Amino acid sequence: MTSASPWWAPHVHADRRPRLMARNRIAASLRAWFSTRDFVEVEAAILQVSPGNEAHLSAFATQGIAPDGTAHPLYLHTSPEFACKKLLAAGEPRLFSLGPVYRNRERGALHHPEFTMLEWYRAGETYDSLMRDCGAVLGLAAETAGAKVFAWRGTEADPFAEPERVSVAEAFHRHADIDLLATVAPDGATDRAGLAAALHRAGIRTAPDDTWADLFSRVMVERVEPALGRGRATILCEYPIPEAALARPSPADPRVAERFELYACGVELANAFGELTDADEQRRRFTAEMDEKARVYGERYPLDEDFLAALAQMPEASGIALGFDRLVMLATGARRIEDVIWTPVAEYPRSEDPR
Repeated sequence: MTSASPWWAPHVHADRRPRLMARNRIAASLRAWFSTRDFVEVEAAILQVSPGNEAHLSAFATQGIAPDGTAHPLYLHTSPEFACKKLLAAGEPRLFSLGPVYRNRERGALHHPEFTMLEWYRAGETYDSLMRDCGAVLGLAAETAGAKVFAWRGTEADPFAEPERVSVAEAFHRHADIDLLATVAPDGATDRAGLAAALHRAGIRTAPDDTWADLFSRVMVERVEPALGRGRATILCEYPIPEAALARPSPADPRVAERFELYACGVELANAFGELTDADEQRRRFTAEMDEKARVYGERYPLDEDFLAALAQMPEASGIALGFDRLVMLATGARRIEDVIWTPVAEYPRSEDPR
């Protein structure tokens, strides 16, 4: 069997180049869009003492060697979030970052171990302003690429149409006939048995060791996400508190948080928060996430104490992280994320069959 030609082969590069040039144009358009709205572009340090504290995010670990020869653990950041929030605490009112981030254990049509993240933050503004931003960003990317529609795997979405807004509870009811919030208490406690029974009635498989979060994710992956962003983009909002570790509770319902995700063509593009600024509550949530990570993966990441100290001084703000490569994919009709990355990471060697 003949192996595929590498990305740097001239004939392969010639096929990829139009999409890569569109990528550059989209990046330039976005930078100009943010600049005209008084956003400052910042460059977050990639090496961090903590890569983030979400249970199912895996980081690349390294170490720093001090002048005296002592080694100190460091990580490649999975997001510039902690650094950007420190800058909010320092007094920057509007900022954005467009640069590389790193996530281990992730590779596929929509995932790459090194990819580009677009993050932006608005101090003193609600996350509703970010929802309006999303519509503008989608239209700008499409216009710049010369695309009339976004398309992926046979699904299309109009990038110029205003995104629909659907709550997570409404999506669970619509696509799985599940009353999700009946399994979430006002204090954030969850009813695992109740949600498992609801999945059983909906014909969705469960396992005895599934947690409430596992069950939630299964409904999202199997029933909800594939139905989102068809015809036009979808803003999926009001996530249950247990699924929003960095977001503040909604003033309308303590069971849900000010978190939304943006979808187009069934593809998750962005994740946004009305930012939590209670440092003690954030510490509690991070600790719970790391307890879950230790249970599932047998490891935990340190807390960034500097970040928690800055959080106590950070103003009310909203922030969003958008997968730039995925946006370019949809705007150019690419099939895989590596089709729009200038220099993809080398393929991992296949493990030998142990038999």
